[in-house]
Amino acid sequence: MFGVLQGFALILGIIGAGYLTARFGVVQGDQRRVLNNVAFFVATPALLFTVLRQSDPSVILSPVILITSLAAVIVAAVFVIASRLWFKRDLATTTLGAACSGYVNANNLGLPVAVYILGDAAYVAPLILVQLLCFAPTILSMLEATRTGRLVDGAPEAEAAAASAPRPRGAFQGALAALGRAASNPIIIASVLGLIVALIGLPIPEIVSAPLEMLGDAAIPMVLLSFGISLYGQRALQRGTGRAAVFTASALKLLLMPVVTWSLATAFGLGAHEVFVATTIAALPTAQNVYNYAATYRRGETMVRDTVFLTTFASLPIIAGVAWLLG
Repeated sequence: MFGVLQGFALILGIIGAGYLTARFGVVQGDQRRVLNNVAFFVATPALLFTVLRQSDPSVILSPVILITSLAAVIVAAVFVIASRLWFKRDLATTTLGAACSGYVNANNLGLPVAVYILGDAAYVAPLILVQLLCFAPTILSMLEATRTGRLVDGAPEAEAAAASAPRPRGAFQGALAALGRAASNPIIIASVLGLIVALIGLPIPEIVSAPLEMLGDAAIPMVLLSFGISLYGQRALQRGTGRAAVFTASALKLLLMPVVTWSLATAFGLGAHEVFVATTIAALPTAQNVYNYAATYRRGETMVRDTVFLTTFASLPIIAGVAWLLG
């Protein structure tokens, strides 16, 4: 459990550094978006290519990962239904809320949890692949479908949404345009290239791999710093910021997803340890990647920020409870 606390301390320490950076005026206002843009367009693609090129794609077919992924899709669908019934949001914000409900922090917190609670980091690595190969392209494709041109830099979120709303066009033409933009997304391109390299076993010379690894190492710290900077000057969970969506996504992530995962794992006859592993993974908080997507596309940023913030703090007792009940 000490290792898990170290994982939480690492994340919160970098977020705190970002907050202090804004507090003392080192970074002001929307300057933090430079971090998001560099992370999204440069560092994260390098990280994903590096991770995927060294991976074994066949491991994503393990029962634990299939169950956990199915649970993520189920709770995401529940959020979409709740959004339609109780707090109507546009397509981009609904997509991000659904992502907050099921996209787990499998890297920063998932690896410490896997090592120190589950006993093996290999339990989490396949989930990282599933999220990179399936969830991330789906989320980014939906976000791309909501805009036609470049992001409006420096505009408030509502103005950016209005400025980037799709122009009237045929449904088929609009779908092709969105698909083309998604296919040109650097994160998707890097993921596909990394998977191809892994499948064919293509060796990458160190003169190429070393800079990519160094850039990839910077991705997560930049996102966490930007997240911390965004916390300065405004309190989380303020009235009028879509708290209903935040609480719904957080409850789905931390409560419903572990319950659904446990139910599916039990129903499909997984062993006691596999049930424990799957349920623990499902209790991980929302990944900071979702915040990076929201900040880059200027959609639902406050909602995602508050959900990441809330689930990160609240997940520790949930994970401890799962370990106590099932471990």
